Amino acid sequence: LLPCSTTPCKDSVGVGIGTPGSSSCRHSVHHHRARARGPRRNAAARVSCSAAAAQAPPSQSTIKVVIVGATKEMGRAAIAAVSRARGMELAGAIDTQCIGMDAGELSGMEEALEIPVLNDLTMVLGSIAQTRATGVVVDFSEPSSVYDNVKQAAAFGLSSVVYVPKIEMDTVTELSAFCDKASMGCLVAPTLSIGSVLLQQAAIQASFHYNNVEIVESRPNPSDLPSPDAIQIANNISDLGQIYNRQDMDSDNPARGQVLGEDGVRVHSMVLPGLASSTSVVLSGPGEVYTLKHDVTDIQSLMPGLILAIRKVIRLKNLIYGLEKFL
Repeated sequence: LLPCSTTPCKDSVGVGIGTPGSSSCRHSVHHHRARARGPRRNAAARVSCSAAAAQAPPSQSTIKVVIVGATKEMGRAAIAAVSRARGMELAGAIDTQCIGMDAGELSGMEEALEIPVLNDLTMVLGSIAQTRATGVVVDFSEPSSVYDNVKQAAAFGLSSVVYVPKIEMDTVTELSAFCDKASMGCLVAPTLSIGSVLLQQAAIQASFHYNNVEIVESRPNPSDLPSPDAIQIANNISDLGQIYNRQDMDSDNPARGQVLGEDGVRVHSMVLPGLASSTSVVLSGPGEVYTLKHDVTDIQSLMPGLILAIRKVIRLKNLIYGLEKFL
């Protein structure tokens, strides 16, 4: 989805970060002098200026951001988004692919960022720690690497934002216990789409008023179906004391879609090349149908949520699950 360079990656052999390289590289005032009116007046002016300087609030420090999984589509988009965001600075790009390639070139930016892709997370974290800067590690890696990456980040005083859709809840539980003990902030986000979060919140509110609900989604490729978004919506509207679709709750006809959970929520997944990623929640009651729909046409839709997460996570001292906690 992002413009890429055609420059091939530089091959490099080095110690990995424990993160499988699951993706390929695609490149690519005015100052006025006051008249002296006696020594007392001058002394008073100096004291006044000194007091004002002492009380002036310090400027907000720049957040240093490290992207793990930099060569993935999300990683490349995040590099560009972070580089353009106010009050943020890309401090590292980590991956096992395209070692040595400039992060700006990797993400299709017009100018180089002079930040090479590295496969040593510890070295980058140590460099940030020496500057005593506020930092955040954004993790797009793999489920098996998340715990170690968050643990390394916390050891150097950095918070973490984790967007790894297939992460197991057992791992999230372990991370939560670790972050509580370490008093470090971490966000685990099933989605970084603000629109998707708003859809889910609206679905929860509406589910108290309707007895029938179906989730219909479309995707351009057949991976991860039902999608994480559909699964999370079903989980959110389950266990609310409502049983849906009672008239055919026990139907095992495949055409009726897959039942998620035990409250009768069904999901239908349509896969066709060229389709936009779309999620709809269709609720109905006597004489009416209420439809909630969210379409994603570009990965850029996730970047506002990512920037929000980076700004908010540095204030945390524990782990939270879900971007909705920041809205």
